[in-house]
Amino acid sequence: MIKRITTLFLMLLTLPMFAQLGGEATYQFLNLVSSPRQAALGGKIITNFDHDVTEALYNPASINYKMNNQLAVNYSNYLGGISYGTAAYAYTWDRRVQTFHFGVTYINYGSFDGYDVNGNSTGTFSGNETAISAGYNYKIPYTDFYVGANVKVITSALEQYNSIGGAIDFGAMYINEKLDFHAALTVRNIGTQFSTYAGQNEPLPFEVNFGMSQTLENVPLRWHLTLENLQKWPIAVSNPARATTDLDGNQTEEKVGFLNKGLRHLILGAELFPEGGFNVRLGYNFRRAEELRIEDQRNFSGLSVGVGIKLNKMRFSYTHARYNGASNSSFFGLQIDLQ
Repeated sequence: MIKRITTLFLMLLTLPMFAQLGGEATYQFLNLVSSPRQAALGGKIITNFDHDVTEALYNPASINYKMNNQLAVNYSNYLGGISYGTAAYAYTWDRRVQTFHFGVTYINYGSFDGYDVNGNSTGTFSGNETAISAGYNYKIPYTDFYVGANVKVITSALEQYNSIGGAIDFGAMYINEKLDFHAALTVRNIGTQFSTYAGQNEPLPFEVNFGMSQTLENVPLRWHLTLENLQKWPIAVSNPARATTDLDGNQTEEKVGFLNKGLRHLILGAELFPEGGFNVRLGYNFRRAEELRIEDQRNFSGLSVGVGIKLNKMRFSYTHARYNGASNSSFFGLQIDLQ
């Protein structure tokens, strides 16, 4: 097993390293969490291999026959009046290998007041973006490895500016059924703009994630560990608000140590009763906690908690995610078994 996990790391090391984070690329909504379950576990969980049809929006290697005829719709009232949602559906043509996945991710930035350079009102405008995807998974014969890919078409309308783009996600997953252990690697948003907003081509939010999870042998608990944004080191930057000033007026910027830099790639999650009709989920995102915390205040930034309930052929999910003392988000999800 260790040898196979090492193989996944070697695959990662051979990838081109493009450093892109928030504010450095267009179509940033592509890296928002895809479901309440994923949000509750800290975000960017990529190792679930079960009925959760929304999981495949983030890792196409998770597509499997258990998703057959599952339809999921998710919604979040995000920060600053922004709302976004996802929808996913899978259909199994052949029970062994032929499962196809389809998904939609949509974000609405709300309404804004517009003004010209002289401060005169030009009315209101809005902004929204959409990505439509199709995915497929393939099990490598005589191995415990699965690989998959999503193809996405992206549209964006921001005031009078419009853009269309395309991207591909790749995923790989190793599953040890005896130990109930999963390891996964995703390489997301490899693509380009087909048409630009104003004649300047912008990069897409390329991202590499690695994750592991396992259900404990005698405890109904599944732990999750994700290393996000492995395409860039470090992702931590000094916060100007935490700079110190001495009596002479000299400023010293915040120092981010090696351990802190490493932890900002880490996401931890746990799911209690993962196979039951009722489960509880808890997650902690170290980067979100550190970047959004308020100095000398305990506000539980980075923490998220959620529940899942199964009633006959329907599964309800809810998650509350903490960003800081002034900002929280709720995520709602419904999955229906259409069989």
